[in-house]
Amino acid sequence: MHVKQYKKYLEHCKQAGGKANFHVLKISVGFTPASLKLPSHAPYLLIGGGTASFAAARSIRARDPGAKVLIVTDEPDLPYMRPPLSKELWFSDDPSVTETLRFKQWNGKERSIYFQPSSFYINPEELDSVENGGVAVLTGKKVVHMDVRGNKVKLDDDTEISYDKCLIATGGVPRNLQVIERAGEEVMRRTTLFRKIEDFRSLDKVSRNVKSITIIGGGFLGSELACALGRRYLEVIQMFPEKGNMGKVLPEYLSNWTTEKVKKEGVKIISEALVKSVTCKDDKLEIHLKDGRLVKTDHIVTAVGLEPNVDLANSGGLEVDSDFGGYRVNAELQARSNIWVAGDAACFYDIRLGRRRVEHHDHAVVSGRLAGENMTGASKPYWHQSMFWSDLGPDVGYEAIGIVDSSLPTVGVFAKATAKDTPKAATEESVCVLKSAAGTGIRSESETEDTATSAVASVTPAPVVENKDDYGKGVIFYLRDKVVVGIILWNVFNRMPVARKIIKDGEEHADLNEVAKLFNIHED
Repeated sequence: MHVKQYKKYLEHCKQAGGKANFHVLKISVGFTPASLKLPSHAPYLLIGGGTASFAAARSIRARDPGAKVLIVTDEPDLPYMRPPLSKELWFSDDPSVTETLRFKQWNGKERSIYFQPSSFYINPEELDSVENGGVAVLTGKKVVHMDVRGNKVKLDDDTEISYDKCLIATGGVPRNLQVIERAGEEVMRRTTLFRKIEDFRSLDKVSRNVKSITIIGGGFLGSELACALGRRYLEVIQMFPEKGNMGKVLPEYLSNWTTEKVKKEGVKIISEALVKSVTCKDDKLEIHLKDGRLVKTDHIVTAVGLEPNVDLANSGGLEVDSDFGGYRVNAELQARSNIWVAGDAACFYDIRLGRRRVEHHDHAVVSGRLAGENMTGASKPYWHQSMFWSDLGPDVGYEAIGIVDSSLPTVGVFAKATAKDTPKAATEESVCVLKSAAGTGIRSESETEDTATSAVASVTPAPVVENKDDYGKGVIFYLRDKVVVGIILWNVFNRMPVARKIIKDGEEHADLNEVAKLFNIHED
């Protein structure tokens, strides 16, 4: 074996938390001996190595204990969760965190970014012969062509693998600004599109070697990275076209409050910023805005959304939704006979809210789990309202469900926060941080199994807050035709089943103050 390959192998073993073994070597660092024979057939073939794919694999094995599952991913890593890449990993005190990829949750408990160590998986070469089945991962390989009539796919090395059932869980790729793409090689070299483990490692290194980083984008990812980097000893600038932080999601008063919170984290905010061009001059990047403002920086992070990966649409004859992007699927997440889609790449029909495409961890878990069940014959419709969350450090966070769009009418009900109303305190109370049915748990995932049947309302009157400065904790209702279609729980945790039931019921409410009492936000 080449020395460089061997070092890479050892490094991966350290990251995966498993012992050095030939299985990891073969599937994870791209070293494929001539004698290695990849399986020519996989009863269950999962394309993509992210959360949805892993959740599907666990679900398939739960319903079909002898199932043989092959995950094919173009990344060099075993399946891992993405949220900590922009959240907890940045707050680690461990100087080797970029190598170990282990992090402490807000409650202090430590875990790995990987769903399972390498010992959990079987060798792809043994998939055909293993008696009790198992899950194998083929890393560093990309599926480039689908033959849906022949039930087979072709990899980028011309290897063909046939399947009985196939899941497409290819996720998406970060969008870039065209002005940056046209700016030339030097600007692109100093621009990060944040999505994968390698992006986290690269940005961590950059942040320790430059004096200024500018984040373009005011959404979830941009805001989380801004707060994380703001705690380091460098200038952090966040710019976005909206008036306030997360302006497309939060009502204006809360967006303004959040913008001030991000500023307190050491971030310089530039709002209503439309990028006209980016140039490199005197070893600095110069960002020229359309209103004439000029921003000089050392590095750019572009966080302006995700483009669903639908590369297999043409060869697979799969329909791509013209409005939302992603593969159109039916209520059972099925695109064609023997082909299902889950996660970011799926455009599904929500019986309560209409056709949607969702780009959040909880959706990846639940849609992956359901797709796996349906691949084994369950024939279940996708009715679940997935949630998502965002933390601006350990002290401010929110959980949301449904359609949360700042263009919709909203009603916010707030109360004074206590010491327990933080993401950190929430994880100390919640057992779901430790485990979930899918084995993919971070915060709030155990609630994907729960339904709210009743709740005890607080007897304290709940004032509606419109323009006060203190938004310690509260509930924001998003309305469409007088019906609640989205809810944000602001520093209110472990109440998602209640929110889910409100949206599922789809009823008009004469007084949302009364509805807010169901969340007990006025309890100490």
